[in-house]
Amino acid sequence: MHNRVSRALLTLSTVLALLMAAPLTTASAETIQTGNTVCSMYVNSVGFGAYCSSGAAYLGTGTPPPTWRQRLAGRPFIPCRDFPIPDGIKLPQAPDGKKWVMRITITDYKLDTYNGGPAAHLERAYVPVDAADEAQCPFPDYMEQFWRHFKSNYPDPALQVMPTFTPRVNVPAFFSLTPASSMVYENTGELSGYYNQTHNLTMRGMVVKILIDPGDGTEPFTCKMGVTPADDPDGYDESQDPDHQINTCKHVYKRSSATEPDAMYTVKLTITWEVSYWIGKDQNGWHPIGQADVHAVQRLPVQEVQAIGG
Repeated sequence: MHNRVSRALLTLSTVLALLMAAPLTTASAETIQTGNTVCSMYVNSVGFGAYCSSGAAYLGTGTPPPTWRQRLAGRPFIPCRDFPIPDGIKLPQAPDGKKWVMRITITDYKLDTYNGGPAAHLERAYVPVDAADEAQCPFPDYMEQFWRHFKSNYPDPALQVMPTFTPRVNVPAFFSLTPASSMVYENTGELSGYYNQTHNLTMRGMVVKILIDPGDGTEPFTCKMGVTPADDPDGYDESQDPDHQINTCKHVYKRSSATEPDAMYTVKLTITWEVSYWIGKDQNGWHPIGQADVHAVQRLPVQEVQAIGG
C-alpha cells in the first residue's frame, strides 16, 4: 500500500543563496506598435518590462481620437525621456560628474496622427549624462500622456523535492518549481507579469527549463518545464510510487551527504525564464521576446534509506 507523503516545499527565499547572472543584453528586446501605442520591451536576468509611448486609447466613443498635435495644444513635443537603468544591467563606471540613464526616444513620428504614425518607433540607448545633458531631454508634465512604463521582477524560486523532504540514497528524487514561482501572476486573472488594459498589451514571464547540478559530483542535467503550470509534466503524482512517475526531472543519489559541509549537498540551479507578449485579441497567441537565466543555490541533505525523517 502506497503511503502518500505530503509535498515538501523548500522556499528558496529563506534557505538559498540567490545569485543573479550577468544580464543577457543580446536580442532580448523588441519594439511593437499596437493600436494607440508603441512599446519597447526588454528582458534580463532580474526581470522584464516595457516602455510605451502614445496615450489613452479612444475605443467605442464614436468620435475619432485626437491627434498628437491636438493633444499638445501648441506646446512642443519632446521625443526623448530618461529612465533609470533597469535592474540587471551592468555598466562601467560613469565619467566623473555623470550618471548612466536609459534614454528612450520616439523617432519617425507624425504629430498629425492619433498614434504617431505607422513608422513611429522607440529607440533606446544607455548614455552617461550630467545636468546639461539632462536639460536637453526635459520631461514636462504634459508629456506624461505620451508614455507608459511598467516592470516586474521574477518571483523567488520555490523548489519542490519529492517524494520526501530529504531525498534517500538510491531512491529517485524529483525536482520541480511551484507554479507560483515558475510564472509571473497578476490579480487581473491573466497569466502575465503585466496587464495594461489601456494599451492592450500583456507580458508573461515563464520558466521553460532548469539546469540542475545535484552537487554530488555527477553531471548537471536539464529539465524542461511545462507550457503552463497546469500542464507542467514536472510535478509529482502522489498516487504513484517513485518508480512509476511521468516526471523525468529526477536524480538518484548514490551516497548520503553525511560527509559534506553541514551534512548537505550544494545543489546549483540555472533557471531559464522566457518572456512573451500578447497583443489584445491576437489569435496567434504569445510572441516570445527573449530569455534570461537566474542562478540559485540550494543546500540539500540526503540520507540513507533506513534513516527516519522527511
